[in-house]
Amino acid sequence: MCTMADADLQACFSLFFICVISTILIWTFLKSTRAKSHLPPSPFALPIIGHLHLLTPTAHQAFHKISLRYGPVFRIFMGCVPCVVASSPEMAKEFLKTFESSYLDRPHNLALAYLTYGSKDFAFVPFGSYWKFMKKIVMLRLLNGTTLDLLLSVRQDEIKHLMKSLSKKANVGEAVDLSVELMKLTNNVISRMLMSKRCSDKESEATDMRNLVTEINKTTGKFNLSDYVWILKNLDLQGFGKRLKDIRNRYDALIERIIKEHEVARKQETGEVKDLLNNKSMEIKLSRENIKAIILNMFSAGTDTSALTTEWALAELINHPNSLRKAIEEIDQVVGKNRLLQESDLPNLPYLQAIVKETLRLHPAAPLIPRRSTNDSTVGDYYIPAKTNIYVNVWAIGRDPNYWDNPLEFQPERFVESQLDVRGQHFHMLPFGSGRRICPGTSLALQVVQATLGAMIQCFEWKAGKDGNLPRVDMEEGLSFTLSRANPLVCVPVTRLDPILLSI
Repeated sequence: MCTMADADLQACFSLFFICVISTILIWTFLKSTRAKSHLPPSPFALPIIGHLHLLTPTAHQAFHKISLRYGPVFRIFMGCVPCVVASSPEMAKEFLKTFESSYLDRPHNLALAYLTYGSKDFAFVPFGSYWKFMKKIVMLRLLNGTTLDLLLSVRQDEIKHLMKSLSKKANVGEAVDLSVELMKLTNNVISRMLMSKRCSDKESEATDMRNLVTEINKTTGKFNLSDYVWILKNLDLQGFGKRLKDIRNRYDALIERIIKEHEVARKQETGEVKDLLNNKSMEIKLSRENIKAIILNMFSAGTDTSALTTEWALAELINHPNSLRKAIEEIDQVVGKNRLLQESDLPNLPYLQAIVKETLRLHPAAPLIPRRSTNDSTVGDYYIPAKTNIYVNVWAIGRDPNYWDNPLEFQPERFVESQLDVRGQHFHMLPFGSGRRICPGTSLALQVVQATLGAMIQCFEWKAGKDGNLPRVDMEEGLSFTLSRANPLVCVPVTRLDPILLSI
């Protein structure tokens, strides 16, 4: 019995020893796995759809609500697509500066790929030699300081056109849909920059372009199940495919007609057509589809965003008459009442600049900065796998109470004495993004928005509503790729200073 007991005891010790060693090995393996796979916190996910049930049509607002519970960086699955959302300046800096080289690509979806002729554009094409080439072309030929200075007369001319149009409405007490009027202005500025002609020279053409830009931004901003749920990849349950085909066909026909007219006009003037299409000195030969995709980028990014920012700014001023009064007093003191405000006046109008900055803080035209990881990396102690979509929530960062006093209040005064800029160096204020993929049109946008808003409040008082009787303007956000208003800003302009006399 003793021998049997000893054998049993030895077997128990052996089994115990094996268990201890196995436990140590398993613990070591799991610890190393956890160290590598220390992923950001994540809400409970459902099979197939992941966290789609937590999202609302305004994704930036839904992300903000999740961040209040799970912190400034969290992970979700949009269907089968892994995503990480950053909602603090510190995490924004990590993704957009410290580890920028791993996050220079942008996520694609069916709408963007199709509308840009198979990703032949500039804004959403993957980072690489083509993107670098196109950025150089865009900056050198369209958006550098010298070119913007040369095109100053174009911008000022379009503002005068807007002022005259508003003056006619004011003379008869007619309400104005400012979303339409401001889109006309920005469309014409971009059109004259790209093709030396106004969109509104042909009213039908101008209307078509405005409608297309609006439809494009709304469509690309809507959620398409086929992009995220793999079992629906080849199905078009929401009719996106049909809608996209219609939009691109209309855009293609319109832009092809405009390009041909431009080519004929240039040939008649110079005997040749020398533009982006046939410049043999270029490092990369651009196809017709490249040009169309780039023009699409310029119109969709450069017209809608500037128009919306001006619209939001005026809406805030109508709701905050004290701020509006301060802005008018500053303009009257600096510019006077005998001429129209010019871009050259802007450096001497700090309160007007502050109003635009405060508008961009509360209503950034691009509420989310999208990126896509190209390799595995560790950011803020979190492991971020390759092929993860990253969204920096600019909208939430602009409302972070850790960085802004009374963050939900419209207070331009916070920027009057501040050196804070909007060009991507201060990570609690990123309306134009940051790093190598910052919006290249930042300077143009600021000039257009500030000069347009300044002229509008210099020349007119604004009565909200179709009858001019609304005490306040609603500030509900719409559903779009850009931060649109749910309801267009409709006002009755009342002449304060005659813009026609001022512009002579």
